[in-house]
Amino acid sequence: MIKRIIQYIYTGWCAIAFVVPMLVFALPMVIPIVISRKLDNITYFFIRVWVYIFSLLTGIWFIGHNKKVVDRKKSYIFVINHTSFLDAPAIPIAIPSSLVALGKKELSKIPVFGWITGRFAVWVDRSDTESRKEGSKRLKELLSGGTSVLVAPEGTRNNTDEPLLPFRYGPFRLAIESQIPIIPVIIHDAGKLMKRGSLLLNPGVVHCYCLPEISVEGLTDSDLDQLTQSTYELMKNKIIELDKG
Repeated sequence: MIKRIIQYIYTGWCAIAFVVPMLVFALPMVIPIVISRKLDNITYFFIRVWVYIFSLLTGIWFIGHNKKVVDRKKSYIFVINHTSFLDAPAIPIAIPSSLVALGKKELSKIPVFGWITGRFAVWVDRSDTESRKEGSKRLKELLSGGTSVLVAPEGTRNNTDEPLLPFRYGPFRLAIESQIPIIPVIIHDAGKLMKRGSLLLNPGVVHCYCLPEISVEGLTDSDLDQLTQSTYELMKNKIIELDKG
């Protein structure tokens, strides 16, 4: 009982440590990217400062592995496993380049967080076909302009005992149509800090892994299923390997 009370207090403190530094750095994070996407390196510098402060205050640390596979001069479609709200601070540590994420429209309604992240996200109502089409169109525009994008192909947080939920075709169709390579990203150990189906947190380390680039050069719609399934198996096997290690 006492342990659970302490965990509730700690989780409340983590929420404060998440929001307050975000408020402090809101303008330095947002203004450069509003002026021009060419200034996004300034924006992402302050985003990483926010994550570092969050880590110092909470004891939740994020370590990025194999980031050298990312060529900062290239555009990618990053596909990531969806673990919890810890994804938000994990992503800028896992991925060394700037990007725009595809996000659920519901997240845009979260005070402060929604307003700030709206500058780095394309919000989509997954239940609305037109919203999904508009989101895909916007992502294509960003990719053609040299911006990388990030999508969670599971579509929602994985609260099951399986390593991954089935993948949706969206990001893989986008990769084929844009002829932009894919880099899978694994967020690991977040489940130890925030149990599936729970909002309570524990201190610890989240490890993030960039997997090798997947070329889509020359692929067509007929390759969509194979591309989706092979990426799924690659990420699933990596998670299983990490779980055993």
